Amino acid sequence: MIRVAACQYAIELHESWEAYAEHLQGLCAEAVAEGAQLLLLPEYAGLVLSGQLPPAQRSDLQGSISAIQPLLKPWLGLCERMARRWRIHLQPGSAPVLDADGQYRNRAWLFGPDGCLGYQDKLMMTRFEREQWGIVGGQGLKVFDTPLGQLGILICYDNEFPLLARRLAENGADLILAPSCTDTVAGYHRVRIGAQARALENQIAVLQSPTVGLAPWSLALDENTGRAGLFVPPDLGLPDDGVLALSAQAAPLTSQWLVCDIDLAAVRAVRQRGQVFTRRDWPEQFVRIGQPGE
Repeated sequence: MIRVAACQYAIELHESWEAYAEHLQGLCAEAVAEGAQLLLLPEYAGLVLSGQLPPAQRSDLQGSISAIQPLLKPWLGLCERMARRWRIHLQPGSAPVLDADGQYRNRAWLFGPDGCLGYQDKLMMTRFEREQWGIVGGQGLKVFDTPLGQLGILICYDNEFPLLARRLAENGADLILAPSCTDTVAGYHRVRIGAQARALENQIAVLQSPTVGLAPWSLALDENTGRAGLFVPPDLGLPDDGVLALSAQAAPLTSQWLVCDIDLAAVRAVRQRGQVFTRRDWPEQFVRIGQPGE
C-alpha cells in the first residue's frame, strides 16, 4: 500500500522567486503532512515561474517560455531538495524546455529521495502547442523503477493515445502519472476518459493532476478546468466504476490535494484472477500494422 497525492492546482501569480518558493514548499508540505509518499502536480505547473517576469513579458506567449529558461535550474533544484528532505517521490508537473536543437519540448521530471530519476517529454502535441506555441514532441517512453512501484508518465494529451500507455504497461509500469492542463470541461473529460480507458485496457492505475482557476496574466494558462483523480480497472476488489478517488466538483480558488491510498498489488492481481483479462486479450495483430487481408 502506498499513499499518493494529486494536486488540483490553482494557477496563482507569484511575482518573486521567494514568494513562489514559499508557495511551492508550503503546498507540498501539506501533502507530506498527510503521509503522501508520491506527489504529482499538473502539466505546465512550472510555467507559473513566468509570474516573476515583467507583466508585458509574462503575458507574451513566446516571450514567457523563453524568459523562464534561466529559472528552470533553481526550480528543479528546489524540487530535488524537497524530495530529498522529505524522502518522497515528487513529479512537480512540467515546463517548456529549450533543447540544444533550438526546439521547445514539454518536459516532466521525477525526483526521488536520492535525487533526480530522469524525465519524460510529452510526445503528442495539441493543436495549441503545435500551431500557436511552437512546442514539439519528444521521443521515447521511460519506466521509472522506484521502491513505490514501476512508474510511467504520460502528459495530458498523451493519455488519449492507447499505444503509449500500452508500451509503458508492456515495460512493467503499474502506475501512470498523468499531469494535465485543460481549459474546458470537454478537454478535462477527454484526458480523464483517456486515463480511465488506459487503466481498463492495461489493468494498471492512472493518477491525474489538473490545473484549475483563472490566470488572466498568462496567455498560456488563462483558463483551467479539471479534477484530480485516481483510476483503476473496474474489477474484483476495486471500485465498480474504476474511480478509486476523485476531488471535489467545484473548482477551488486555491490549490488542494487529493490524497489516497492504493495497493498496486491488488491492481496487479486482476491480471491473474480478474473477471476479464483485457491486458492479456489484446492480441498482437490489433497493434500490428499490416496490409489489408493479412
